[in-house]
Amino acid sequence: MFPGPIDSDTDEMGYAMSRLEIESDLCDAGKGYFGVGSSTSGGSHRSSERLADLDHEISHVTKLKSSPHQGFSRQVPGRHQLPVSTVRMLAGRESNLSGRGGRFSSADCCHILSRYLPVKGPWLVDQMDSRAYVSQFSTDGSLFIAGFQGSHIRIYNVEKGWKVQKDILTKSLRWTVTDTSLSPDQRNLVYASMSPIVHIVDVGSGATESHANVTELHDGLDFSSDEDGGYSFGIFSVKFSTDGRELVAGSSDDSIYVYDLEANRVSLRTVAHTSDVNTVCFADESGHLILSGGDDNLCKVWDRRCFIGRDKPAGVLVGHLEGVTFIDSRGDGRYFISNGKDQTIKLWDIRKMSSTAPARHEVHRNYEWDYRWMDYPSEARDLKHPHDQSVSTYKGHSVLRTLIRCYFSPAHSTGQKYIYTGSNDSSVYIYDLESGDKAAVLKHHNSPVRDCNWHPHYPTLISSSWDGDLVKWEFPGSGEPPIMSKKRVRRRHFYY
Repeated sequence: MFPGPIDSDTDEMGYAMSRLEIESDLCDAGKGYFGVGSSTSGGSHRSSERLADLDHEISHVTKLKSSPHQGFSRQVPGRHQLPVSTVRMLAGRESNLSGRGGRFSSADCCHILSRYLPVKGPWLVDQMDSRAYVSQFSTDGSLFIAGFQGSHIRIYNVEKGWKVQKDILTKSLRWTVTDTSLSPDQRNLVYASMSPIVHIVDVGSGATESHANVTELHDGLDFSSDEDGGYSFGIFSVKFSTDGRELVAGSSDDSIYVYDLEANRVSLRTVAHTSDVNTVCFADESGHLILSGGDDNLCKVWDRRCFIGRDKPAGVLVGHLEGVTFIDSRGDGRYFISNGKDQTIKLWDIRKMSSTAPARHEVHRNYEWDYRWMDYPSEARDLKHPHDQSVSTYKGHSVLRTLIRCYFSPAHSTGQKYIYTGSNDSSVYIYDLESGDKAAVLKHHNSPVRDCNWHPHYPTLISSSWDGDLVKWEFPGSGEPPIMSKKRVRRRHFYY
């Protein structure tokens, strides 16, 4: 709906800290690793300590999914093996060096596509007069959903020029849209707020406008029970299962809920944490494993096949010094990442979990701090949990004021070799999974970026900010940055 690039000054544009190069022989001369350069004194800054001890298995699997066939590699006696450029791979494909009949493997494709990070732009997708809180692509990338504090949820048709396909005015919203989830068949959308009622909308209907119970019904799914005694709680996180039959939710009453859509009732409730459950998700397609993170600083794993006892998880993972704001699973039932209010992303291996948390898992601090309105104390930045079970830690971004989200990059196009996150400093950060380096930092917004989403198939990323802007970052096919006009976008400032 806004086809042109955003009018902006140069300092508002994203910059590739990885020194992404346009395809040339410079790549073959060792200027970068797989097209993403290593840091120099004038280039990339270190985002965290070198991850030399990164778990061998995930490092190996990541390389298998994103490294080219050895037939494309050039071996020079007496010299280090050099990175393989796209030009060389195209030439090698014509010569059938991989022995695949002139075809690239999925790893070859990931190697090429992961070189081109979505750092050019941005282009404006939409501009609203309230904060953008949540966003997501559909599984196939054809739709994009964004939820705003001002009671609106918009569904955009990506393949039709980001036209608004559905404009939903929510029902009984408390504070904001805290989360949305699109069903696997893309027919239904659920949205949550600070209420025990989650609403479900038929997004497959022909009407563009969807006003709750005016133009369309928004059925309410009640997560409360008679045992609550009239106590009202809020839902921070809600997700569809991969078969579309269930919802999993995390709430402000310290609990995890599973809702059976066919039976139209809560099928499971467990008191999961000793504080707010900010984030939940399924660990893999089976739906047996549920991951949760809360303000008690813990990540927990729940196996629905073998509940050891009431409210007892299959395992606990310790390492964050402050509350967990978001969890994203790698989808293999083993690895996941979490964003924390201790200003870090942590990578976890479920197999390293403990049956229970240490008796004193909360590290004593001699300072008072509230992430909603205070900066993170400088004396806490170098602290490390004495029982840290994480595989690696990524630093550089800022997790303040709101529950900022992080994700693995897409498996199809990058082999999940990157991790990316929004940030309170109005930027998007992309980290290299193996090295921990900042691969790129995207700057445009003037308010916190709470959510951001990488297209599942293309080098396109959408950042959703509290300034009301949804903007698109890409790597253009020509390799040229977008032409920016001299006129600046008029900025609005919100005060709440």
